[in-house]
Amino acid sequence: MPAAATRRRARVRVEGVVQGVGFRPHVHRIATELGLAGEVRNDARGVELEVEGAPEAVVAFLRRLVDAAPPLARIVNVDVHDEAPTGAAGRFAIGASRGGEPRAPVAPDAATCDDCLAELRDPADRRYRYPFVNCTNCGPRFTIVRGVPYDRPNTTMAGFTMCPDCQAEYDDPADRRFHAQPNACPACGPQARLLDRIGNPVDPAEVGARDAIAATAYALRGGAIVAIKGIGGYHLACRADDEQAVAALRARKRREEKPFALMAPDLATARTLVVLDEAAEAALLSVERPIVLAPRRDGLADVADPDADADAAVAVAVAPRSAELGVMLPYSPLHHLLLADTGATLVLTSGNVSDEPIAYRDDDALARLASIADLFLVHDRPVETRVDDSVVRAARGTTTVLRRSRGYTPRELKLPVAAARPVLACGAELKATCCLARGERAWIGHHIGDLRTPATLASYEEGIVHLARLFDVRPEVVAHDLHPQYLSTAYAESLEGVERVERVEGVEGVELVGVQHHHAHLAACLAEHGATGPALGAIYDGAGYGPGGTVWGGELLAGDLDGFERAGHLLPVRLPGGDAAARDPWRMACAWLVAACGEIPPLPRALHGRVAPAHWEAVARLAASGHAAAPITTSVGRLFDAVAALCGGPLRIAYEGQAAIELEACADAAERGAYEVPVGDDLVLDARPAILAAAADAHAGEHASAISARFHRGLADATVRACIRAAAERGLATAVLSGGAFQNRRLLEQTATQLEQAGLRVLTPRLVPPGDGGVSYGQAAIAAARSAA
Repeated sequence: MPAAATRRRARVRVEGVVQGVGFRPHVHRIATELGLAGEVRNDARGVELEVEGAPEAVVAFLRRLVDAAPPLARIVNVDVHDEAPTGAAGRFAIGASRGGEPRAPVAPDAATCDDCLAELRDPADRRYRYPFVNCTNCGPRFTIVRGVPYDRPNTTMAGFTMCPDCQAEYDDPADRRFHAQPNACPACGPQARLLDRIGNPVDPAEVGARDAIAATAYALRGGAIVAIKGIGGYHLACRADDEQAVAALRARKRREEKPFALMAPDLATARTLVVLDEAAEAALLSVERPIVLAPRRDGLADVADPDADADAAVAVAVAPRSAELGVMLPYSPLHHLLLADTGATLVLTSGNVSDEPIAYRDDDALARLASIADLFLVHDRPVETRVDDSVVRAARGTTTVLRRSRGYTPRELKLPVAAARPVLACGAELKATCCLARGERAWIGHHIGDLRTPATLASYEEGIVHLARLFDVRPEVVAHDLHPQYLSTAYAESLEGVERVERVEGVEGVELVGVQHHHAHLAACLAEHGATGPALGAIYDGAGYGPGGTVWGGELLAGDLDGFERAGHLLPVRLPGGDAAARDPWRMACAWLVAACGEIPPLPRALHGRVAPAHWEAVARLAASGHAAAPITTSVGRLFDAVAALCGGPLRIAYEGQAAIELEACADAAERGAYEVPVGDDLVLDARPAILAAAADAHAGEHASAISARFHRGLADATVRACIRAAAERGLATAVLSGGAFQNRRLLEQTATQLEQAGLRVLTPRLVPPGDGGVSYGQAAIAAARSAA
């Protein structure tokens, strides 16, 4: 038999997240251990390699290639093609990267691994207290990459030349930093510095500190507010147990009441602050390191309590009137050092003034944050893409991503129907994201915020251009919301014009696809679960553009990725003052009482002394008039506002969803009563009896906790009855629960549990936000399905 017959040669292409995660070193190690010859290289699509040797060794190699992949790798596809053996023998090599059409997914940023933490804390290690320690298993990725292939010249580390020691690690196949692109050390890498608010250096020795981070900790312990440059931009930090510092941060940031996020030094401390189930703890410790919303622990002291344990105390101003706290753990070496040196939990909130994008460039940060921060902890590693911290919430034994950004973006998602042409989906107005799709592959952009300022719109456009360049998506189809006044819709329409095509490279005119807002929510949840429908969806949120200028928001939709019918909805009422009603919850209490009473209702007890009777009567007349200034709405979000106002909630909200969030927070877990919400033959959920009951209970002095619990139960029960009927009438076996209102844990759990008990398969969002941050993915799924039809 010829010698070649005893050998096998295979050419292998691996696609997925396989760059910047130690995949080539992984390939090199197993090939070398098995005595195989060949080469591996990055290219614009992923990793390409050839191996040759004994057939059984090649079989073992292919098995271990996937089964023993590095922890951050996410393999989507492996193609193996046998070729004629060449008789090649000798070493297995890592070859130079090749360019070409970029199709290799870029990895998200990953929390510091245990090996790097051990070095960070070891006084004998050359990276002791080095705030930029990383390896192939951890560290920045998306926030530093400028292009693909993912090699150092295509990152913001391009300006740092490795010292001989770091280069030796980079070149050593046995080292975990073998081809680690951000590899650095104190001798050759980025450095941290402490600046005052006008940009002058602060000498750590002045306060007896060994370095800038220790000096920052000293300032934080003394009550300072510090702007800290992290992986994806700037945070603002202060001690969480310092009432004066937290109040000052609120005043300077102009963030009146929205809760601040906390960074606890470790899991043990987090457990003293919030109640964590298994899913929540897993999320806290995950490589994504999101902010985890969890119930505030009973008995958690505030700083006004003289007997409070300092390790389990937070300032009242951290999260006023909230039953939950948002907690995260350190995810970068800088954070680990800072939390350990400070010895306390920190407030860590986005480095911006409210409604602006976070600062991520140093000059911009000094200009915009100087009126807020006393000091700036900066470094000289540029941030290419600004990203906020991601937010998740645990419910029903798993977690749902509420804000998808650092750690998750730009992780690839699949579409259940391949797009026939490349797609850009522009998302909604609030919590804006974009989504790019090619074939079955989709990438949701990082959270931008609300598209209401020029700076936020500019950040949104920059994000689209960057993602399109990274993944070489030249959109031919652009999907958008139907609302004509959304800035995301205007951006989509601008791409039709020749004069604007330079904004997304390669665009030469596009086909626009308008997508109804709530259909996009339904489609996003279906697509995430690999489903195409049909299904029955309860889509509840604050607002979405409906036919004839109506404001939808409490919809029962029967449909699939291609289309839908409206099967039912919440009883329509007036939205007195339009957008003003979304800001002033008492207006919706007035509108619902007008709908229930058929006349101008008396001022509720909870609003006595808070709303002028003349103002109340004027709004009541507007709600009863049918005037254009009071459009029709079926919004569940506005229904929550109405009940919150009857319970004495805020007259004017300081952040989106505040009234509903506070209403959920006060609900009595032991209450088993439920207000009546009849479901008509036309599947209209009539909340008028519930409103009247809530108003009567409030007038009688019933506590808001009981009213809230009865309202939640009544709405959940009605939703279940309506979904069961609508599904049975159409022969559907799947129910989808999505939209921003289903971020409410109580409503979600009560509704989903009963639907499952009734035998329906229930789908809820997990990796895609149920709120408007997921709309772009739903738009992309719909555009893909329609293109394939």
